[in-house]
Amino acid sequence: MLTFTAPDLMTLISTYLYPFVRVGACLMVAPVFGASYVPGRVRLVLALALAMLVAPFVPVPQVELLSAGSALVIAQQILIGVALGFALQVVFDAVALAGQLLANSVGLSFAFNVDPLRGVSTPVVGQFYTLLVVLTFLALDGHLALLEMLTGGLRTMPVGRTGLGADALWMLVLWTGQVIYGALAVALPGMTAMLVVNLGFGVMSRAAPTFNLFAVGFPVTLAFGLVVLLLSLPSVQSGFLALAGDAFAILDRLQR
Repeated sequence: MLTFTAPDLMTLISTYLYPFVRVGACLMVAPVFGASYVPGRVRLVLALALAMLVAPFVPVPQVELLSAGSALVIAQQILIGVALGFALQVVFDAVALAGQLLANSVGLSFAFNVDPLRGVSTPVVGQFYTLLVVLTFLALDGHLALLEMLTGGLRTMPVGRTGLGADALWMLVLWTGQVIYGALAVALPGMTAMLVVNLGFGVMSRAAPTFNLFAVGFPVTLAFGLVVLLLSLPSVQSGFLALAGDAFAILDRLQR
């Protein structure tokens, strides 16, 4: 008959608790896993399953579970998990912002719909781009790469009282600038094409002042905009893949 003493039970719980906290915090923020349509119970079960698989093979600090030191370790694991999920979420936010910028140029900024990833109203073009890159991410097994890097990080950055340092946090702050840079990189070709269309209407208005641009300009701009959206899809995917590669490089550096 197996018997457990109180210290043995505390050690067993802490062995699985600390990895579970880091993995769970990441899955609550990471794209796809942290979407509003994914039930919280599913994320918890997945985090628990990953923690049970990985915990026996990673070092865990010998800290009393019900102590201030244990609370510090848990806080560090939450910070690490949220930072990892946020670093990857920046890529998807950049693509969504690119869609919103292009929607303003095309004339579809008034068309809003509920974003299933976040549960808020966003322009349809931004939502379309988000769904496109989510499917691309899943088709390329990006979710599996995230889980592999997350569990591998428990060995490269073991559970402890020390987590992300000042350099890692500053690198994460600088990485948030990719929301603007990535959005412009993805939307710039389409915005440039629409700028040429608007310049053409400007020349027409100067050449024929009596021409009613308000009656003709909007449908023509919308038609050109839909063509631009269709032709820009390959550049959206290539831009997303470049940003995703940089994001996984940041994830690797954060866990060193």
